[in-house]
Amino acid sequence: MIRSNPETLIRQSMARFVDKEVIPRAQEIDASGEFPMALFKRVGEMGVFGIRYPKDKGGSGGNTTLYCIICEELARGLMSLAAVTAMQCLMGTNFLFHYGTEKMREKYFLPAMRGEMIPCFCLTEPEAGSDLGAVSTLARRTREGFVINGMKTWVTNGPVADFFTVLCQTDPAKKLRGLNFFFVPRETPGVSVSAPFETLGTRTTRMSEVAFTNVHIPEEFMLGQEGEGVTNLMAILSEIRAMTAALAVGLLRASMTDAIRYAKERMAFGRPIGKYQLIQAKVANMATELEASRLLTYRATEMIDNKIPCLKEATMAKYFATEAACKAADEATRIFGAYGYSMEYPVQRYYRDSRFLLNGGGTHEVLQTNIARWAGL
Repeated sequence: MIRSNPETLIRQSMARFVDKEVIPRAQEIDASGEFPMALFKRVGEMGVFGIRYPKDKGGSGGNTTLYCIICEELARGLMSLAAVTAMQCLMGTNFLFHYGTEKMREKYFLPAMRGEMIPCFCLTEPEAGSDLGAVSTLARRTREGFVINGMKTWVTNGPVADFFTVLCQTDPAKKLRGLNFFFVPRETPGVSVSAPFETLGTRTTRMSEVAFTNVHIPEEFMLGQEGEGVTNLMAILSEIRAMTAALAVGLLRASMTDAIRYAKERMAFGRPIGKYQLIQAKVANMATELEASRLLTYRATEMIDNKIPCLKEATMAKYFATEAACKAADEATRIFGAYGYSMEYPVQRYYRDSRFLLNGGGTHEVLQTNIARWAGL
C-alpha cells in the first residue's frame, strides 16, 4: 500500500475545501466587500492557522512547505481568504508566539489559532515602506513600560483585528538598530482604526490606517530583545516572500484553468478559439511560467524547512511568480475578450487581485535591485 505524504494530503484536503466551499461563493463574497468571516472560521476549524507552529504549543505541527501549499490552494479560490489566512499563520502571530509571555500566548495566540481572534501586522507608515529606517512611530520608555505614538497604514486586517504587532522606533539616533516590535491589544486606550480603504482588488481583505496616541503598554509587551526588531523581521522575510510566491502560483493556476476552459468553449469562425495558435501561445506561456514559479517557490520552502539560508531564492521566487501571475491574469482577460471586462466571470477578479501581490514582501523595484546585487552587479 502506498502512503501519501503530508504535502499530498494537505493539498488534497485544501483543494476539496476550495472546490466545494470557496469557489462557489467567491464572486458573492468579493462583491459584498465584507470580511469573509464564515470561511475564515471554517479555515480555523480545520487547524490551518497553526500549521507553522508545534503541536505541543497549540499549533498543527507543520512546516513552511505545508503553509505555502495551503496559501496556494486558497489563492486559487479567493485571494482575499488566502491573504487573511497568510496573515493569521505568519506575520500576525509569529512575534507573539516567539517572544510573548505564556500569559499573552494563552490569552491571544491560542484563540488566534482557533480563528477566534484576528491579528494584524503594523509595519508600513505614510512615509516609510521599504525604507524601515524612516519608521517614525515612537515607543518611549517609561517607569511602567512604554508609550507609543504614531501612525501605520495599509494594515491588512486592521478594521477587524483584535491585536496588533507594531514596529516602533525606541531610539531614533540608532536608526535601524533602534527598531523593535510591540504587542498592542485593540482595546488599549489610544488605539484608533480608520474606515476600511476602498481597494481595486482583494476587496474583502480589509485594510486601514491604525493610529496610536499615547498608548501605554507594559514592559513585557516588547516582543524580543531591545534593538533586535530588524533582525527578528529578517528571520521570517524568506517565509514572507515564499508565501507571497505561493499566493501568486495559486492565482496563476486559476487564471490558466479558466482561460483554457473558456478557450475550449468559445467558438469563432466555426471552431473553438483554443484551436488558434495565438491563443495556444498564451496558454503555453502560462503553463511554462506556472511550472517555473512552482519550482522556484517550493525550492525556497524546502530550503527554509531545512534551515538553509535562502533570502536570494525566496526573493527570486516572489519576484518571478508574482510577475507571472499578473501576466497570466492579464492574458486570461484577453482570451475572454469582451467577457473579460464583465463582472460575470472571475477573470476580472484575478486581474484585480493580482495587483495585491506586487507590494507584499517588498516592491519589485527593490527586489530587482537586490537580485542584481546578488548576481554581481
